[in-house]
This record gives sequence, structure tokens and C-alpha cells, in this order.
Amino acid sequence: MKNWLKSFLLVGLVAGGLAACSGETGGESSSESGEGGEPSGEITVWGWNVAAESMELAVDGFKEQYPDVEVNVEDIGRLDVYEKLTVGLASGGNGLPDVVMVESDRLANYQDQFPDAIANLSELGYDEHADKFGEYKKSVTQNEDGEFFAAPWDVGPAGVFYRTDIFEEAGVNPDDIKTWDDYIEAGKTIQEATGTKMVPIDVAADDALYRMMMNQQGAFYFDEEGNIDVASEESKKAFDVIQRLHDEDLVLNNNGWDGVVSATVNGEVATVPFGVWYSGTIMDQAPDQSGNWDVFYLPAFEEGGNRAANLGGSDLMIPSSTDNQSTAYAFVEYFTTEVEPQMKALKEKGIFPSLETTYEEDYFSQESEFFNNQPVFQLFADEVSDIPVANYTADYARAFDTMSDTQASILLDGTPIEEALQNAADKLESETGRSTN
Repeated sequence: MKNWLKSFLLVGLVAGGLAACSGETGGESSSESGEGGEPSGEITVWGWNVAAESMELAVDGFKEQYPDVEVNVEDIGRLDVYEKLTVGLASGGNGLPDVVMVESDRLANYQDQFPDAIANLSELGYDEHADKFGEYKKSVTQNEDGEFFAAPWDVGPAGVFYRTDIFEEAGVNPDDIKTWDDYIEAGKTIQEATGTKMVPIDVAADDALYRMMMNQQGAFYFDEEGNIDVASEESKKAFDVIQRLHDEDLVLNNNGWDGVVSATVNGEVATVPFGVWYSGTIMDQAPDQSGNWDVFYLPAFEEGGNRAANLGGSDLMIPSSTDNQSTAYAFVEYFTTEVEPQMKALKEKGIFPSLETTYEEDYFSQESEFFNNQPVFQLFADEVSDIPVANYTADYARAFDTMSDTQASILLDGTPIEEALQNAADKLESETGRSTN
């Protein structure tokens, strides 16, 4: 992931030099409307993997409402989406689709660099749906004026996936884990009894656990004003816990996505703190472990503290260059605010909706045989409204890179936490020109 972020940042910098290029639009869709001004014509939607498949699932339902529309969903891969989107926006829309999926933590980069190249959804009427989403999701899809530049889609409420059989063998009750101190003590007990590590971390390349810990404290790389905040007390608390986990030999230093999946499947770790979307990976990759998994909320930093956080999620944008904005908007509105397409995406592809009206569906309260007969989706749904906002800014990629290096400096090189965090803040200040708190 770290290498991908570097390439994405490089593409953004290169594309910035194209900003003065031609304003040609590359959309191939029709701007024709049917009788009575109803959306019609053809639109193209970009996405990748199960997200693209989820949008494809929605096409038939959309066409029932708008039979004169043709929707082409193209799975072009995540890296290709971002490379082509960045260059396309910089060149005035050349070669872009009518609708494109973007991960939530990448949105601010595009809105900052190309505000006029992205359709203002509030001006198209999306504000009427604002109260259907939690504050976190609105914070990443609205600009500083509170206008939607992207439509909220899936969200990644975080939890701790854990092996019930390993906990039982060690005599650890997950209900007793209320704080990160409790989590560390449980990890020590589990390792002594079973020899199993507590948590996988890609130490040199991914700070996912740190980001969840920051978000649950209402903090992030940057504060609400966009100032660098990585040397904050919240940041120190997060790395103190991570360092203690490492010092107690409770961390499995895994290698990338394949490494964490392998550790999960092979029983090398007792827990995996991650977004709700990881439930699908576990079920897919370890079907023989049905009944041996369950979930609890992230531990708090103090008794009674917040245990909600987000990791992951994506949203839909409409490039201003589209020749068929009304139809593109109709699809985006249908896909993100109607219950049926959201539930199809959840049931068939494991994409967890941010649309809060979906949480009233019976599906959320159903017990999952795989997850110890617990209603795990209800647990995650109940968490969404408590997820603090996060200001990703246009410099998220730089900060991710820097803080992953900082994590490695602390855990592998032994750099004191305060020194490492100050070094990170100084580096980001030099690279971004932002002020440091």
C-alpha cells in the first residue's frame, strides 16, 4: 500500500503541471433527456473489485426507474482509477467517465486540487439527503462550505475481530477488555497460554492501527484547520500503546495485505483490529473457522472512553466534464440514498453502507453463524453515529508515508516516541508548508 501511495502522490504532482492543458471533455455519454426531462442516455461508471460489482448489481433497479438509461460499470482497477482520474481532472476532463468511485481518505486531495472539475452535488439537490448520514461521513464528502462534492457510500466502522477458541483456551473473557491496558494484559495471558501473538502490524509500511487509535480520540494527522497534529498528546498515547504491545512481543510484524490475511487464516494472531469490511475476507479465506470468530469494539484509552473509529470507505464523484450530468446524478442519488442497492451490496459483496436508514433492516439484527452466532452487523451499525470526524486534507498520502516510517523508527530503531513524532511533524511541515501544532 505504501508504494501505491507514493505513486499516487507522484501522479498528482505530475498532473498538477497539466492544469493549464486543454479543457476538452472526454465523456462519451449522451446529454439527451427523455420525455418530461427524465434522465436518459448512456453513462459510464468507474470502480474496482467488489465495489464495481456492487454498482453493477444496482443497474437493474435503477433502470426500472429510468428505462431510457444505459449504465456501463467498468472495473478498471484501483491504481488505474486514480492515475486516470488525476490526469483527466488536470486536463479538463479528458477521458473521464460520468461517475467515479473514490476512497474517502483520497477525496480531499481531488477537491483541493480540482474544485471546479468536480460537480457540486448540493447544487443538484443532494442536501435533502444530508440527515441520512453520520457526521464522519459528511465530514469527508462536504467542502469547507458544507456542500457535497461527493455522495457518501460505504463506511468502515472499526472493531476487533478475535478468535473465540484461542480466547477460551487462554481463559480470557473478551467482555473484560474495556481499555487498551486491558487489551495488553489479555495479550500477555493469551501468549503465555497459547503462544499466539495478539495483533498483526505491517510495521514499516502501514499505520492502520495508529490511524484507528487517533480517530477514536477525535484526532488525526491534521486538525480541523489543517494544521499538522502528529505530535499531539493523542498521537503520543496511540504510539505508547503500540510500543507497549511491541515491547511485550505481542505484535506480529506481517508483510502487507497478504501477510495479515495469512496471519489471520493460520491462527498466528488472536485478534485483528480492522474495519467491518474485513469480515468478508475472514469468511472468504477461512471458511473452516466458522463459529471461531467474534467481534468487540476497539478498547478505549480510558475507562468509559470512546470506542468508535473508522477505517476505510468510499464515495462517488461526478466529474464536471460529463455530458450527461442529470443522468449521472440520478444514478449517484439512487445508488447512495435508496435502501435496496445498499442492501444488495452488503449481502452479496460485504460493502457496509453509511446510509443510516439501512440499519433498520432486519438483516442487521440477524445472528451470524460464522461470528459465534452474534449479530455483528448490528454491532458495527450501532457504532457509526459515534465515529469522530477526520480531516484528511490533500496531504493525506504524504502523512501516511511519514507516519508509517515513524512507526518503524519507534518500533524497529528504538527512537523515543516524542522525538520520532517531532521529526515527523518537522518533515511534514517542510513538505507541505502547513503549520505544526
